[in-house]
Amino acid sequence: MKKLENKTVIVTGGGGGIGGATCRRLALEGAKVAVFDMNLEAAQRVAADIQSAGGTAAAYKCDITDRIDVDAAVAAAEAQLGPIDVLINNAGWDVFKPFTKTVPAEWDKLISINLVGALHMHHAVLPGMVARKSGRIINIASDAARVGSSGEAVYAACKGGLVAFSKTIAREHARHGITVNVVCPGPTDTALLAGVAEGAPSPEKLLEAFAKAIPLGRIGQPEDLAGAIAFFASDDAGFITGQVISVSGGLTMNG
Repeated sequence: MKKLENKTVIVTGGGGGIGGATCRRLALEGAKVAVFDMNLEAAQRVAADIQSAGGTAAAYKCDITDRIDVDAAVAAAEAQLGPIDVLINNAGWDVFKPFTKTVPAEWDKLISINLVGALHMHHAVLPGMVARKSGRIINIASDAARVGSSGEAVYAACKGGLVAFSKTIAREHARHGITVNVVCPGPTDTALLAGVAEGAPSPEKLLEAFAKAIPLGRIGQPEDLAGAIAFFASDDAGFITGQVISVSGGLTMNG
């Protein structure tokens, strides 16, 4: 039997690199996948890929910073696919600048997407999980939350907040049979990393430097994250909660 057979899963930012890889991996494990994304066309492409491979998926346009939009998308997903068993908060956004070069409008956007958006999703999905006394939540943070990252001060603050929030929710809801864990990507081959490289004087040298700094000698791929996320979503991780794991090729090593 597949590890997520007939489980209904929401993946925010599901139309992107890590989100898309996660949706496909969970579908292979038997999950019914609700692909949430601001970019509906991107979400539809991922859902279509899953359907073509014989899996079950549906795409939903969702602005996680808008609670009304979140509630509507969650209700639509549950009506079509069933009660939510697993929530994966993956959607994110960043701007790469020294903190003193940023402006409050950028802070507001970073906080809204990277922290408040995840709060909206938890608040919308947790009551149903509590009622059913079962659920898995996996929050995608960043190694910037664990060790800091130059040029990402507010992003790191948001992700650090998400780590602390996850541990607290894990404590509050352990008695309801709900687990909450965090996956922290290191440098990963996504559109976000490509955007960082494009802003550098020599994009190729920057990416080469990233790869050299990683003990395993390469930039992470979205599929590297999908495996860890799938594990936390499965019954194999049923006695694990409040934990944070880095998927960074050894760039960060935390006990």
